[in-house]
Amino acid sequence: MIKHIIELELKKQFHKELESSLLYLSMASWVEHKYGEFDGISHFLYDHSQEENIHMIKLIKYINKRGGYADLNNINIHNNMNITSQCNSIQDVFKNLFKHEQIISQKVSDLVKLSLKEHDYFTYHFLQWYIQEQIEEENLIKKYLDKIKLIEEDKSGWYLFDKDITHNHNSK
Repeated sequence: MIKHIIELELKKQFHKELESSLLYLSMASWVEHKYGEFDGISHFLYDHSQEENIHMIKLIKYINKRGGYADLNNINIHNNMNITSQCNSIQDVFKNLFKHEQIISQKVSDLVKLSLKEHDYFTYHFLQWYIQEQIEEENLIKKYLDKIKLIEEDKSGWYLFDKDITHNHNSK
């Protein structure tokens, strides 16, 4: 049986994963609208939105398997979903996504600490997947952000970046 405090914090995390999914979805739509020629970038962001949704479902199923109830009532999206209004470029998109992934990484770390404090080794073990996933997420977005910084205003560089993100994403 899952402890109440663990259940509550995991519910907060699946809200964060939903928030992440919506953030990536919002960014994908914005890139597609503003930079329609970069369909590789928008496709990557749309797919990443779906991946974040899978992360949320994984948490919901875990809570339910442990005897809790991962209800979807009272979901509050705390993030400003108007974040695209803060974006003037694709670089801004990736900067915002990187900051967001760092926040999610901290939330996962906090959950790991709580699971150890509460001696909930099942949840601790379950969260190891999220730790590995956050390492990959931060690394991926940082890698793309570094490439974007190198490109600056080089139109051929943007063309190649769009093809690169498509190729790397499709080779998963």
